[in-house]
Amino acid sequence: MGKVTGFKEFDRKTEEYRPVELRLKDYGEIFTGTHNESHLQNQGARCMDCGVPFCQSDDGCPINNLIPEWNDLVYNDKWEEALSRLLKTNNFPEFTGRVCPAPCEGSCVLGMNNPAVTIKNIEQAIIDKGFEQGWIKPYDVECKTGKKIAIVGSGPAGLAAADELNKLGYGVSVFERDDRIGGLLMYGIPNMKLGKDIVDRRINFMKDCGVEFITNVNVGKDITIQALQQDFDAVILTTGASEARDLPVDNRDAKGVHMAMEYLTINTKSLLDTGRADESDLSAKGKDVIVIGGGDTGTDCIGTAIRQGAKSVVNFELMSQPPAERADDNPWPLWPLIYRVDYGHAEAQSTFGKDPREYQLMTKSFIKGSNGELTGLTTINVEFNNGQLVEITGSEKTWDTQLVLLSMGFVSPEHYVSDDANIKLDDRGNYKADYDQYQTSQAGIFTAGDCRRGQSLVVWAIDEGRGVAKRVNEYLA
Repeated sequence: MGKVTGFKEFDRKTEEYRPVELRLKDYGEIFTGTHNESHLQNQGARCMDCGVPFCQSDDGCPINNLIPEWNDLVYNDKWEEALSRLLKTNNFPEFTGRVCPAPCEGSCVLGMNNPAVTIKNIEQAIIDKGFEQGWIKPYDVECKTGKKIAIVGSGPAGLAAADELNKLGYGVSVFERDDRIGGLLMYGIPNMKLGKDIVDRRINFMKDCGVEFITNVNVGKDITIQALQQDFDAVILTTGASEARDLPVDNRDAKGVHMAMEYLTINTKSLLDTGRADESDLSAKGKDVIVIGGGDTGTDCIGTAIRQGAKSVVNFELMSQPPAERADDNPWPLWPLIYRVDYGHAEAQSTFGKDPREYQLMTKSFIKGSNGELTGLTTINVEFNNGQLVEITGSEKTWDTQLVLLSMGFVSPEHYVSDDANIKLDDRGNYKADYDQYQTSQAGIFTAGDCRRGQSLVVWAIDEGRGVAKRVNEYLA
């Protein structure tokens, strides 16, 4: 695939983001919005004729994207054919091309001893060009089944299921408790990483194809699952894993300690409603901000806080700093656990002169002022000894802060929907259903995405949405 000697001739070179000093002035996407096609053709040329493309394996892309095929087509300047190949497996490349961490690149065969192919860049460029050139047009469903399906939750799993089932001729209605469609795509990921015009473009496209979207309806509270079952032939729960992991330490009730997703949601909604996110009800402006927990959500909090005019931003990590290269116990093709600098880290470096991350820190307590407001917190350094977390005596420290954002992942879906549906949970509190089956303990009720498998990637949600659509089609056949 690609050029036979391309991986020898061309070095890996990713597409650059907008300069930090420019992008920090707005909430627009960090991406430039343009793609250098000749550059991307050279990058596509690096895709090897590797025999077994591990980028499509279980350690690579969950939806089995035909990566070598569309890399080769881009190299040969056949962009429309590349788009056709891409859309065979991925309903929403414009989302994954922007926010997916690219496990495919982690398992790229070239990555054994060279930098991997820039798969994610090429994917984003293909779909962006497809929309720009008008190659992506609403489809007509010739054969209607006459059967209706209700999907609860409009995140990537729900949208993928809706798209697949709509193509099969079912009447699909997607219910969303928020005022806008998209789930975490809309409110959980800030605009600079995934423009909401990109989300709206896909939603409007799906509407044009016949999918019905219903907002401001909280299934399980505003309407029961039983009521949905009376009107629909099947119900699919794709509510996500929205029960965030808390930090139960002293003075947790201090005014100024918030969940990261609450912070991101409020500020994205403010941006969409008023055009401003730096004057929302939960702004970091002028505050010393501490983000507890890393990952993509932590990075998004860093980037948002800087744009709002935070006085300082620090990011606490419980684990030690990752190595620059793979460790011996982290071999290819496993996901490389290495040190990375994401967009928010680079922005903090530019703004405050240093990487915001502080490693091996455990928060012991919050500090409250006379009116219950957050004024600081205390930490202690930790290390792992034979798998056990050990506090380092004498390393206690007090930090000034007026805003703490908890970004420590999610433990399960909220349970009012499962309680209403009377479905069983697994031992982690997720809706119980086997992978590749998606059937809950109640006939006619299916589930997919983070609410079934636990917190995961957008690409896994798409995979599960496609999978549950297949099972529901078999169920109703």
